[in-house]
Amino acid sequence: MKNFSLLLLLLSILFQSCFSYKTVDYNNIAIEKKQKFEVKGVEGKYIKGRLVSKNEKTMTLENKEGLQTILVKEIYDVKVRKFSFLKSAGVIVGGWFTIGIVLIASLSLFIM
Repeated sequence: MKNFSLLLLLLSILFQSCFSYKTVDYNNIAIEKKQKFEVKGVEGKYIKGRLVSKNEKTMTLENKEGLQTILVKEIYDVKVRKFSFLKSAGVIVGGWFTIGIVLIASLSLFIM
């Protein structure tokens, strides 16, 4: 049961590490995809959310707080959430390595 709990913990960490944010040009954002974005405003404030709409003057994101409308002239940086295969593979390999170390350590304690 202890190993199952450890495996469950590692899987939850794995699924959080699979994504990263990549900088994109505002004019190249496809509205149809409804992707998740992280927008940095001029004041340094970050807003994360799913794209609802965008035009020449505003960008609207939906998040836990509701709809957030940001003026384009106040946007400093726009990042889109992307799946990262390398991070995912690294976490999987690291997770199996950790499980192996834990098993070897527990077996060595059991033998002694």
